[in-house]
Amino acid sequence: MGVDWVGEFRIERDSLGEVKVPAEKLWGAQTQRSLEYFSIGHDLMPKEMIKSYALIKKASARVNFKFGLLKNNQMDLIVQVCEEILQGQHQDQFPLFVWMTGSGTHFNMNINEVIANRSSQLTGNPLGSKIPVHPNDHVNLSQSSNDSFPSAMNMSAAIKTNKDLIPELNKLRESLDKKAKEWMEIIKVGRTHMQDATPLTLGQEFSGYVGLLDDDILRIENSLKDVYKLALGGTAVGTGINAPSGFDEEVASEIAKLTGLPFKTAPNKFTVQGSHDALVMLSSTLKTLATSLYKIANDIRLLSCGPRCGFNELHIPVNEPGSSIMPGKVNPSQCEALTMIAVQVMANDMAVSLGGGGGYLEMNVYKPLIIYNILHSMEILVDGCRNFRLFLVEGLEPNKKQIKLFLNRSLMQLTALSRVIGYDRAAEVANYALDNDLTLKEVVLKLGYVSEDEFNCIFNPQNMIHPLDL
Repeated sequence: MGVDWVGEFRIERDSLGEVKVPAEKLWGAQTQRSLEYFSIGHDLMPKEMIKSYALIKKASARVNFKFGLLKNNQMDLIVQVCEEILQGQHQDQFPLFVWMTGSGTHFNMNINEVIANRSSQLTGNPLGSKIPVHPNDHVNLSQSSNDSFPSAMNMSAAIKTNKDLIPELNKLRESLDKKAKEWMEIIKVGRTHMQDATPLTLGQEFSGYVGLLDDDILRIENSLKDVYKLALGGTAVGTGINAPSGFDEEVASEIAKLTGLPFKTAPNKFTVQGSHDALVMLSSTLKTLATSLYKIANDIRLLSCGPRCGFNELHIPVNEPGSSIMPGKVNPSQCEALTMIAVQVMANDMAVSLGGGGGYLEMNVYKPLIIYNILHSMEILVDGCRNFRLFLVEGLEPNKKQIKLFLNRSLMQLTALSRVIGYDRAAEVANYALDNDLTLKEVVLKLGYVSEDEFNCIFNPQNMIHPLDL
């Protein structure tokens, strides 16, 4: 097939006719059409999707060759170009925006066209000639956008979760756990409803944060079980038309080998092509993680507020000036960044939820929206957790002087006395002490409710941070 040249453009042809494509680009007619009709905003298709698609095309080529549907040289060329893409080459050849057709067909064809044109280039054939590899007939063989794009979505999410998100969460978890263990003997005032409460240790307080992350990591890992189910082999609507019998199992097995992750074929292709509930569930676990991080960051922000007119129980690292007008001001900026990230992840999850429920009949038409938001959530969570750990948590120090001051002034230690003198008398002591600016000991002895020795025994903070030892 000949290729016509017009100045710095070449003429490529698809099923709708001729399209002018920049002469040196590896993409083809359908990619160019998408650029013309869907240049919306600045959000490009995530780079993770490029690599996932390269894995799909590589695996599919091998399986198609195994079934006798591809010639050896065609398989070799497709595999070679996919390897180049996986190594980071040709990244500028994938220019499409997120806001395109809801099936992601343009992006699938972008991948197909780049692989086909690069194969032509490697064999000395003109770009656009589709010789010896055709984007539809060979690169897309036994596939449809409707089963390959959702498979790439699942793969991208699962790979990033395992490679980036969970390792970074584990590091943050370990950093918080180290602080919790170091501070297990530092007794401080507890607070409920933002009011004074019974004592606990700073370590116990931080162990709560560790537990949040333990639960979040487990939720995320559990949600991946369904994400590992791939739609490949379902082709257009889930029936598997134009794919050989057994292609679905073979290609999923090949992808599992290439990634080292337990991908498998989905038992019901109609389920995973008409809906993307596995990704909706994964997104919901990211939202839950975001709520945990929101709480952790806000707690640390409160405990460090001051330095003279706030809680000031924690000293945060001094990373940058906090004000353009107030000299010496230090702000909890890492807390602020992480809480903003958390809010954005919650918003992303809403978009994923609406997109996940917005499909029609045999195909969900919000695919690019869903995967863009999930991968965006993961990206900012990974970076945010890393910065929060490195530039805040690891440098946190307790202000023991302030902690002790608050503990000694707290009225809620009376809770331990209430089991001796009763709730009503204990409340009387608390109110009297508050109204007259007296210590609990002064009031208790003045009212004669217990002796000094009894008071000293009862008011031992060490005995207030665990259940009664009867």
